[in-house]
Amino acid sequence: MLESALGIRLLLWVGTTVPRPRPELLPALQSVEVTNDADTGDGFQLTFAVGKDLAGGYDVVESGAFELLNRVWIAAVLGVVPEMLIDGVVTRHDLRPSWEPGRSTFTVTGEDVTLKLDLEERNEPYSNQPDSVIVTKLLGAYPELGLVPRVTATTDVPIETDRIPHQHETDLELIRRVARRNGFVFYLEPLTVGTNTAHWGPVIRGGLPQPALTGGQGPFHNVRSMTFANDGLAPVAAGGAFLDPITKLRVPIPPLPPLRLPPLAGRATPAARKRLLRTTANAGPVQTALASAAAATGAPEPVSGQGELDTVRYGGVLRARGLVGVRGAGRSNNGDYYVRSVTHQIGIGSYTQSFTLSREGTGSLVPAVRP
Repeated sequence: MLESALGIRLLLWVGTTVPRPRPELLPALQSVEVTNDADTGDGFQLTFAVGKDLAGGYDVVESGAFELLNRVWIAAVLGVVPEMLIDGVVTRHDLRPSWEPGRSTFTVTGEDVTLKLDLEERNEPYSNQPDSVIVTKLLGAYPELGLVPRVTATTDVPIETDRIPHQHETDLELIRRVARRNGFVFYLEPLTVGTNTAHWGPVIRGGLPQPALTGGQGPFHNVRSMTFANDGLAPVAAGGAFLDPITKLRVPIPPLPPLRLPPLAGRATPAARKRLLRTTANAGPVQTALASAAAATGAPEPVSGQGELDTVRYGGVLRARGLVGVRGAGRSNNGDYYVRSVTHQIGIGSYTQSFTLSREGTGSLVPAVRP
């Protein structure tokens, strides 16, 4: 446990399968960076000041705590209950030796434990099984990760005489591929120490928003900066067609709206670009319609925001993949947003959180956001 002058404590546990505290490493810890990103995944980086021991090796390096593929738990404590930032796996070491005393550094880089699902390719058929059943089965093969599946059921059941779903990649690649096909997302979210929610389903845009990001409102001001942009070329509409097997006629499917519910903006930015689906000719109406909606969902949202929190004023950890309110940014930009990413940068006496937000348009749907 590392405590800063701000009263914020950091928990760092490391180990092979089940991490444990290593307090002897904390005095050398200079900085911690954890990124939670809905688009690119989660990762971390730890930087240590290292020195040579009597045998000529660097102390933290030789400790063996951060062997490649070791597991790392990082949490922040701003009150009483720890907030898990990442359940991760070490993937890289960088040693920068210096011949000036106290200048050598050792940097440990890693990803979240979804990496464990991406280490071995398989070649497996899944006859007569819908996508959600396949995903649930794959997640059950990793009990050591403490996964709690949150899988949305899919109703498209492939008939063996028509098509057989087949795996020709790693488990993670398969899970993400079938997620994109349904307009879904997949990620692991740490619940508590050693337990992770495995979400496979639509983007969650409901529930109680997090405390608001507030600018320019006296004692409620809790951000160091905020900027917003509206990109008219970001939304995409996608239309396609399929061939009716009986009449042999081409049946068009119109562009369908994104699978993002509920809406967050009062005025959605219309799609200026249209894509043609080129792989749906032999698909049925349900699969073609799903492909249209999934393509629109996979396109970026037009309105984005980014900035940096004053963590002490905010008084908590901002979570990616959830909602947060914005106030003090004008009528067009106030309201609720989806948090796309948060980068936590923690050092002795400092803790900053950089964030990116998104939604489908401008204007708020709510008269006021959660304070």
